[in-house]
Amino acid sequence: MTIMIKVLAINGSYRDDGITDQSIEALAKVLELNGAKVEIVLLREYPIEFCLNCRACTQQPGETLGECVIHDRMQELIEKIESADSYILAAPTNFGSVTSIFKRFMERLAVYAYWPWDMNGPQFRKARAPKKKALLVSSCAAPGALGRCFFGTSKQLKMTAKTIGAEVVGTLFTGMIAKQQHPKLPERVRTRIKAFAKRLV
Repeated sequence: MTIMIKVLAINGSYRDDGITDQSIEALAKVLELNGAKVEIVLLREYPIEFCLNCRACTQQPGETLGECVIHDRMQELIEKIESADSYILAAPTNFGSVTSIFKRFMERLAVYAYWPWDMNGPQFRKARAPKKKALLVSSCAAPGALGRCFFGTSKQLKMTAKTIGAEVVGTLFTGMIAKQQHPKLPERVRTRIKAFAKRLV
């Protein structure tokens, strides 16, 4: 019996049908053709509150995730993360960084850390867990190679993957996307996606 891989795509783009949306949809099609089940979460339609930085969720030791004092849809999203086998983590570059909605999501992942008040820095609860796989997706106005090297987006997406216990198996960074109001995903990127997506399955 074939086991269906569950892929969770978390999309931190602001724009409907922008390059990030198009990239994730293209990835999802390839993954589904290869037998995966893909769920796409649009953070722009998924209301979660800002982290209070109270660190209440980080005080309990062990691998069990902490519990946030805010009761919103983040807990639902955490459950989706935990039940998925692989991830697509996506956010375009805005002002040299991930979007504010993706950053808000990142900060609410504090439940994945053990950080009592007498300790200098956090320990990742998933550090010893078997690693899941993650693909990272971003874009920027600069050439893609420059965007990966000089902006903070890739680093923040990698930190997100590490926090939830995933190993990055590829990064899709599309550059030069700001010359058109409604850009279309280049064919060269679609060609890369066909091979890229198979790294998750």
